[in-house]
Formats: sequence, structure tokens, C-alpha cells
Amino acid sequence: MGLCVNPNNEGFADIRSGEYVDKTGLISLVNAVIGTPRKLVCSTRPRRFGKTFAAEALVAYYTCGADSRSLFEGLDISRDPGFEGHLNAYNVVHLDMTSFRGADDVAKAVASRIVDDLAREAPGTTLRTGSIELALADFVDATGRRFVFVIDEWDAPLRERRSRASQEDWVYFLRLLFKNATLTPKVVAACYMTGILPIVRYGTQSALSDFDEFTFLRPSSYAPFVGFTENEVRELAQQHGMDMGELRRWYDGYELRWVDAATNGRMIARTYAPFSVMRACQHRQVGPYWTDSEAFGSLRFYIDMDFDGLQQSVVQALGGAAVPVRIGKFSNDMHDVASADDALTLLCHLGYLAYDASTHTARVPNEEVRAELRDAVEESRHDEVARIVRESDALLRATWDLDEQAVADALARAHDGGCAPTFYNDEQALRAVVKSAYIAAADHYATVEELPSGRGLADVVYLPRHGDAAPALVVELKWDRSPEAAIAQVRDRDYPAVLRGWGGPVLLVGITYNRKTKAHVCRIEEA
Repeated sequence: MGLCVNPNNEGFADIRSGEYVDKTGLISLVNAVIGTPRKLVCSTRPRRFGKTFAAEALVAYYTCGADSRSLFEGLDISRDPGFEGHLNAYNVVHLDMTSFRGADDVAKAVASRIVDDLAREAPGTTLRTGSIELALADFVDATGRRFVFVIDEWDAPLRERRSRASQEDWVYFLRLLFKNATLTPKVVAACYMTGILPIVRYGTQSALSDFDEFTFLRPSSYAPFVGFTENEVRELAQQHGMDMGELRRWYDGYELRWVDAATNGRMIARTYAPFSVMRACQHRQVGPYWTDSEAFGSLRFYIDMDFDGLQQSVVQALGGAAVPVRIGKFSNDMHDVASADDALTLLCHLGYLAYDASTHTARVPNEEVRAELRDAVEESRHDEVARIVRESDALLRATWDLDEQAVADALARAHDGGCAPTFYNDEQALRAVVKSAYIAAADHYATVEELPSGRGLADVVYLPRHGDAAPALVVELKWDRSPEAAIAQVRDRDYPAVLRGWGGPVLLVGITYNRKTKAHVCRIEEA
């Protein structure tokens, strides 16, 4: 069998030999568009979110180079009405674009490999090998089958620092294959591309406008197949004796929204990083599996970019805040980042931030990513911001020790360090400073803002995680008032009431800022 033309099904067979979470419902979505004007699909998501597993399943299902019936028996796709009609019924071109990293001219290398494989697969057939699109057409004539293209990591050549000409040649090559009015309908039954970044834009237009795009930020009907769902993770947790709460804390946090085509209802799916969940279940231990990779260098590179407000936004996100981000202007080019919004949008596509389409904000999704972001910021070239992050542990210990002056001094340094609003104008700005300074609290606490309790809303409550001996913190913020007034309000309105069933220690923390003296003041009492 050829290297990329009509491959066998060994890739998916290897996947099925291990523990496999059934995602073959994705194939039904592709079956539904084969031979239609929507037959070109690009589905993008962060690395380690199952892109290659999906590609291998599609290859095994469509390729005429193997009999894959037994591999799909009992899986979701086997119950699809179109299962039999499309099974192993097409010529397939399978391209893993990461395998072309060493090529100087990616488009030329890909064309050469495809043409060589076509000649190998059809000995004795005359193919016009001087033109890839004509060679593909001749192959269709000889075999009587159209092609399904499966292109994994389509954007790998664009993510590398190649010449602009080489990158544009690769995009032009894809346009040649999939936008030829004469040959494309004859040759292409469907194309499914995976990647991290959406299709690059030149100006305001997509470079491959005929593709139907489903991105990590806007996944539409592909949302259930982007990562593991809550129910899938719960089943894995039961099978492996894992704590579902810990799996949720470490790997949850991405909420994908779409409209269900059948019911027209608005859907929200909690989505987990598959690679990390599987590793945690296999090792019976949660940890930073997804983020242990070469991407750390790229992450630091973007955080080090000195765009206005970027450092502030990243540190505020580490403190638990949702930061505003405008995703519409990003050109989807990793090397054309021109603003803080571009950088934040890129971090969303990479999975380091979770985007909320309803509020147009981004936040740190889970503990795994938070730990990686914190490391990146600590090693940042922005010395003041890195110092504040490193000092957060000391601030938390000072709070536990009731060291009021140390807490006030740390908050002043956090404000002056540029990781929060430069100018206070209300208590919300003060809250942003407090949350940024208490980044280390995420190691021990779940943070809840404006928690209903007693006879009002507590400004910020830090709830200890299950099994953690840290005291609960009830934080009240005041503007041009005394910290004693803040503590008095906490007691008068009985804000600690929500913690009465918990049974552990509770600290009441009053924090104020005086506009005249420019001073932060703190009072800490045991409840």
C-alpha cells in the first residue's frame, strides 16, 4: 500500500487495541456532507485533544486499502444509516503534515509524495504526473472511486518559522486541490482537515473560503467530538477508581457552545483534554500531562511580548479573573501577532485560555494549565510581574499568619507592579489587584466572588479544596473606609454563615485603599 494514498487501517487498529473512548459519531457528520457543497471541513482544536485519533478513524473507515468492518463493530458509527454505503468505499489521501517538517518546499514535497504513491498504486495506468490535479483525475478514472482527503495538522507548515513564500505556496496548493471548478467535483468526495489554528486570513478573507470551519472557539455541531465530555470522563473515573472532582479541577474548564441541529436548542458541553485524562487514569494520579511538551517555549514567547495590557491580562487570569478579549481581528497566523487581543486569542486557540462566547472573555480553564501559565510568567522578562507572581506564596502565608502589614505591603507591590489596573477608580479595580496578588491561592482554594451568604454578598471567598487544611478566607473590600468597617460588615451581615457546615478555621480579611494617602490597609481576624 502507498505511504499516503489508500493506506491500510493499522493506525486505527492500534488505537482500538487500547482503551478507546468512542468518538466515531464524528464520521456521521462527515458522511452527511460527502459529495455536497459542504464537503470541505476544517476542524481545529489544541494539541493533545484527539486530532490524530479522529484522523486515523476517518482513514480506516473510508480507505479502500483495507477491510475495516470489524474495527467499527459496536461503535456509534456502525448504527448510522449510511455506515455500509461509505465503509471502505473511497480512495483516500492521508497526509500527516508534521512529517514534512524538514522539507524546504512543503507544497512541492507533498505533491511529489502523492504523485509517487498514485503511480505505485496504479501500475500500468497512464497518469499525467506533471500535474497533481490531473494525476488525481486520471486515478479516479482508472479506479472509479473519488477521493476522501484526510489532512492532519494542516497548519503545521504555517506554525513553523518558514519563509512567507513557502507558507503561501502551501495555502495555494490547497486552493489548487479544492477550488478547481472543473476537477474538484470529479476528484474530491470530501476533505477533513485538522489543525490547531483556523484557516489563515489575508485581510478579512479566508485563504480557503470554500471550507466549512469548526474552531475550538466556535465548534458548532463538532463540539461533542472536540474533547472528552463530562459523562465520558465520569465513566473513565469509575472504571479506574479516580476522584471525579480531582479530574474536573485539573482538566475541565472548556465550555463549548453550539446550537443542536435536530432540536434547535442551545447546547453547552463541558470539555476535557483527552490526553491528560487518559494519562491520569492510566497512572492513577492527576498531574500536568498535557502541558509537558515543547509548547512551553512558545507560551513564554507570547507572554513575553510587550503588548499593552497583555501581561496584566495574563496575571489577572491567573488570579481567577475573566479578561476581555476580541477574537475577530486575529489573522490566524502564529507569526502575525500584533496586539494583546491577538495574543490572547492565540492562547485561546492553543488551549491555554478558555473563551466564553457569551461574555467575550477568557479565563484560565483548569489547574493543569494554570500551573503552566504560572511557570511561564515567573520566567518572564517582565521582572516586576514575575516578582509579584513569585511573592504570591509569601502573601498567602502572611494572611494565614495574620501578618496584616505584610499583606498590605504585598498588595501595594502588586498594584505598583503593573499586574492590575494602574489607576484605582472603584472597588472592582481593588478586587482585581487582590485576585492578581493571591495567585497562589489557586493551589489551595476555589475562588468565589460575590458569594450569597448571611444577609448579603461576600466580595471574595476562598474555599479550601477537599482535604486541604488551609483556613477559609472571607475577604471584604472597602474604598476610602477603614478595614475595621470592612470586618464589621462581614460580622454584621454574617458572611461566614455559608461556611458553618464546613468545620474548619475561617479568617475574616478586611482590605481597604485610601485615595488620599494612597495606602492599602489590612485587618485579619479569626471568625
